[in-house]
Amino acid sequence: MSTVTVSVNCSISTLKPSFASSLRFRRRSFPLLSPRSALCFSGLSETMDCGGGGPCVFPLHRCKTIHLVRHGQGIHNVEGDKNYDAYMKPEYFDAHITPLGWQEVDNLRKHVRDSGIMKKIDLVIVSPLLRTLQTAVGVFGGGEGYTDRTDVLPLMVENAGNSNRAAISSLNCPPIVAVELCRERLGVHPCDKRRSISEYQSLFPAIDFSLIDSNEDTWWKTDVRETKEEIASRGLKFMNWLGTRKEKEIAIVTHRAFLFHTLSAFGNYSHHLEKKELSKLFANCELRSVVIVDGVTG
Repeated sequence: MSTVTVSVNCSISTLKPSFASSLRFRRRSFPLLSPRSALCFSGLSETMDCGGGGPCVFPLHRCKTIHLVRHGQGIHNVEGDKNYDAYMKPEYFDAHITPLGWQEVDNLRKHVRDSGIMKKIDLVIVSPLLRTLQTAVGVFGGGEGYTDRTDVLPLMVENAGNSNRAAISSLNCPPIVAVELCRERLGVHPCDKRRSISEYQSLFPAIDFSLIDSNEDTWWKTDVRETKEEIASRGLKFMNWLGTRKEKEIAIVTHRAFLFHTLSAFGNYSHHLEKKELSKLFANCELRSVVIVDGVTG
């Protein structure tokens, strides 16, 4: 059975996924060891813990550090944040990030390097949409100034997605893998429909798209919007899948609604302060770090 706790006070909540999960949350910082089956913040209450009996410890080799990142500002966000109906506009199909979004990417890139996070990351997982792909390579890629080399593919070609950016190198950076499970909420909004994988491969040659089954987007529907329950279920499936990976420190570049509904599911049975903190919406290009603990029963 999987149990998870959220927030400044540690309490237990029960979830159904098979991967016994535990999260510890700190915005823009490295989390410490998490108590088994608990997510705790530096505390309002020093007397509370995952089991009610004082501090808990857990073997480090059972922990994965996960850095959650929302993409930089997209062209759809500019108008859509003012008027939600704007997300229905067909011109925002698979929206790319704005010049301000690229500034946000550059700022986060500096942060992950100055803080030392970049040196620790074993893998970057990215949603296969243009704005997240651009954010992932901009933050975690090898940098601009790429020159043509027959032996090294670029992570991003010049001006990919109307970026007005130089090509980005795949040298000296962790592998970047696209995973469909961490996409934005599916259906109806054109900004959340992806291009063909073959088109992305031409724009982002060094990104690994091998885990995506279909070249065309078979998940997005014109007239059916994914429910909150469905996106949360998909998010928990994604978290379970993370538990099967061998990498210990992983960055995930994804979307606001996906993060909100996934993290809210972990706080459903927690103290209201815990749920409020965990469920807070991500800003553009915000990074938060959590720890997943693979609990062993029996």
